Amino acid sequence: MELLGLALPLGVGLAAIGSAFGLGMAVKGAMESMGRQPEAIGQIQTAMIIGCAFIEALTIYALLTVILLMGNLSA
Repeated sequence: MELLGLALPLGVGLAAIGSAFGLGMAVKGAMESMGRQPEAIGQIQTAMIIGCAFIEALTIYALLTVILLMGNLSA
């Protein structure tokens, strides 16, 4: 159980770092494509927002998993 107490914060930290990199790459790609095709800004922005919501949802799932597993730690 001691290993679980160490792995949970590390796991949620890695999920947050991965989410940050993923969001950064998604926004970077969207900004570059908006600059190349200004007439498609609305469609690109909509797709970017949906993609960012999915990335954030995965991070929230990781956080919920950590919260649920914290109950398995014994005092």
